[in-house]
Amino acid sequence: QSAHRAGLRSFLRYGWRWSWRVAAFVTIFNTVSTGLSVYRNKTTISNFASAGAFTGALFRMHLGLQGLAGGFVFGTVFGIPAGGVLMVMQKLAGETLQEKRNRERRELYEQKLAEWQSRLSVTEVLGQTESNTQRGPETERAREI
Repeated sequence: QSAHRAGLRSFLRYGWRWSWRVAAFVTIFNTVSTGLSVYRNKTTISNFASAGAFTGALFRMHLGLQGLAGGFVFGTVFGIPAGGVLMVMQKLAGETLQEKRNRERRELYEQKLAEWQSRLSVTEVLGQTESNTQRGPETERAREI
Protein backbone atom coordinates (compact mmCIF):
# COMPACT_ATOMS: atom_id res chain seq x y z
CA GLN A 1 0.00 0.00 0.00
CA SER A 2 2.85 2.40 0.74
CA ALA A 3 4.43 1.54 -2.63
CA HIS A 4 1.12 2.29 -4.27
CA ARG A 5 0.96 5.68 -2.54
CA ALA A 6 4.54 6.47 -3.49
CA GLY A 7 3.83 5.55 -7.10
CA LEU A 8 0.74 7.74 -7.11
CA ARG A 9 2.64 10.67 -5.57
CA SER A 10 5.41 10.41 -8.14
CA PHE A 11 2.87 10.09 -10.95
CA LEU A 12 1.20 13.30 -9.82
CA ARG A 13 4.53 15.08 -9.36
CA TYR A 14 6.10 14.06 -12.68
CA GLY A 15 2.81 13.88 -14.52
CA TRP A 16 2.31 17.59 -13.97
CA ARG A 17 5.79 18.29 -15.34
CA TRP A 18 5.02 16.46 -18.56
CA SER A 19 1.33 17.24 -18.97
CA TRP A 20 1.79 20.94 -19.73
CA ARG A 21 4.59 20.10 -22.19
CA VAL A 22 2.44 17.57 -24.01
CA ALA A 23 -0.49 19.98 -24.05
CA ALA A 24 1.70 22.78 -25.46
CA PHE A 25 3.21 20.42 -28.06
CA VAL A 26 -0.20 19.21 -29.22
CA THR A 27 -1.60 22.75 -29.31
CA ILE A 28 1.27 24.06 -31.44
CA PHE A 29 1.19 20.98 -33.69
CA ASN A 30 -2.57 21.29 -34.32
CA THR A 31 -2.38 25.05 -34.83
CA VAL A 32 0.38 24.75 -37.43
CA SER A 33 -1.19 21.81 -39.28
CA THR A 34 -4.63 23.46 -39.32
CA GLY A 35 -3.12 26.75 -40.45
CA LEU A 36 -1.31 25.02 -43.30
CA SER A 37 -4.45 23.15 -44.31
CA VAL A 38 -6.50 26.34 -44.39
CA TYR A 39 -3.79 28.31 -46.20
CA ARG A 40 -3.17 25.63 -48.83
CA ASN A 41 -6.88 24.68 -48.99
CA LYS A 42 -6.07 20.97 -48.80
CA THR A 43 -5.06 18.43 -46.20
CA THR A 44 -1.93 16.41 -46.94
CA ILE A 45 0.67 14.42 -45.05
CA SER A 46 3.21 17.16 -45.74
CA ASN A 47 1.14 19.55 -43.59
CA PHE A 48 1.48 17.20 -40.63
CA ALA A 49 5.17 16.55 -41.33
CA SER A 50 5.84 20.31 -41.46
CA ALA A 51 3.84 20.89 -38.27
CA GLY A 52 5.76 18.13 -36.50
CA ALA A 53 9.10 19.47 -37.75
CA PHE A 54 8.27 23.01 -36.62
CA THR A 55 7.03 21.92 -33.20
CA GLY A 56 9.91 19.51 -32.61
CA ALA A 57 12.45 22.15 -33.60
CA LEU A 58 10.74 24.71 -31.38
CA PHE A 59 10.87 22.43 -28.34
CA ARG A 60 14.54 21.52 -28.87
CA MET A 61 15.75 24.97 -29.85
CA HIS A 62 17.28 25.58 -26.41
CA LEU A 63 19.79 22.76 -27.05
CA GLY A 64 21.49 24.63 -29.86
CA LEU A 65 21.80 23.83 -33.53
CA GLN A 66 22.09 20.07 -32.97
CA GLY A 67 19.00 20.07 -30.78
CA LEU A 68 17.15 22.13 -33.37
CA ALA A 69 18.05 19.68 -36.13
CA GLY A 70 17.23 16.69 -33.93
CA GLY A 71 13.86 18.15 -33.00
CA PHE A 72 13.18 18.87 -36.67
CA VAL A 73 13.88 15.26 -37.65
CA PHE A 74 12.08 13.84 -34.62
CA GLY A 75 9.01 15.99 -35.27
CA THR A 76 8.93 15.05 -38.94
CA VAL A 77 9.27 11.34 -38.19
CA PHE A 78 6.41 11.42 -35.70
CA GLY A 79 4.30 13.95 -37.62
CA ILE A 80 3.92 11.71 -40.66
CA PRO A 81 2.25 8.77 -38.89
CA ALA A 82 0.21 11.10 -36.69
CA GLY A 83 -1.09 12.85 -39.81
CA GLY A 84 -1.78 9.52 -41.50
CA VAL A 85 -3.79 8.32 -38.51
CA LEU A 86 -5.78 11.58 -38.39
CA MET A 87 -6.52 11.45 -42.12
CA VAL A 88 -7.63 7.81 -41.91
CA MET A 89 -9.90 8.61 -38.95
CA GLN A 90 -11.46 11.47 -40.90
CA LYS A 91 -12.09 9.21 -43.89
CA LEU A 92 -13.68 6.60 -41.63
CA ALA A 93 -15.90 9.28 -40.11
CA GLY A 94 -17.30 9.91 -43.60
CA GLU A 95 -16.27 13.53 -44.07
CA THR A 96 -12.83 15.12 -43.95
CA LEU A 97 -12.26 18.52 -42.41
CA GLN A 98 -11.67 19.93 -45.89
CA GLU A 99 -14.98 18.57 -47.17
CA LYS A 100 -16.76 19.90 -44.08
CA ARG A 101 -15.20 23.35 -44.52
CA ASN A 102 -16.16 23.44 -48.21
CA ARG A 103 -19.71 22.29 -47.43
CA GLU A 104 -20.15 24.91 -44.72
CA ARG A 105 -18.73 27.61 -47.00
CA ARG A 106 -21.09 26.57 -49.82
CA GLU A 107 -24.10 26.51 -47.47
CA LEU A 108 -23.24 29.98 -46.16
CA TYR A 109 -22.87 31.27 -49.72
CA GLU A 110 -26.23 29.78 -50.75
CA GLN A 111 -27.90 31.25 -47.65
CA LYS A 112 -26.50 34.73 -48.34
CA LEU A 113 -27.44 34.44 -52.02
CA ALA A 114 -31.03 33.53 -51.14
CA GLU A 115 -31.18 36.41 -48.67
CA TRP A 116 -29.81 38.81 -51.26
CA GLN A 117 -32.30 37.63 -53.89
CA SER A 118 -35.21 38.00 -51.46
CA ARG A 119 -34.11 41.55 -50.66
CA LEU A 120 -33.78 42.28 -54.36
CA SER A 121 -37.29 40.99 -55.06
CA VAL A 122 -38.68 43.16 -52.25
CA THR A 123 -36.89 46.15 -53.76
CA GLU A 124 -38.37 45.38 -57.18
CA VAL A 125 -41.88 45.06 -55.73
CA LEU A 126 -41.47 48.38 -53.91
CA GLY A 127 -40.25 50.00 -57.13
CA GLN A 128 -43.28 48.73 -59.06
CA THR A 129 -45.63 49.89 -56.34
CA GLU A 130 -44.02 53.32 -56.31
CA SER A 131 -44.24 53.67 -60.10
CA ASN A 132 -47.91 52.57 -60.02
CA THR A 133 -48.76 55.21 -57.43
CA GLN A 134 -47.00 57.90 -59.45
CA ARG A 135 -48.88 56.91 -62.63
CA GLY A 136 -52.23 56.87 -60.87
CA PRO A 137 -52.84 60.65 -60.65
CA GLU A 138 -51.49 61.18 -64.17
CA THR A 139 -53.99 58.74 -65.70
CA GLU A 140 -56.83 60.36 -63.78
CA ARG A 141 -55.87 63.83 -65.11
CA ALA A 142 -55.68 62.43 -68.63
CA ARG A 143 -59.19 61.04 -68.28
CA GLU A 144 -60.54 64.38 -67.05
CA ILE A 145 -59.12 66.24 -70.02
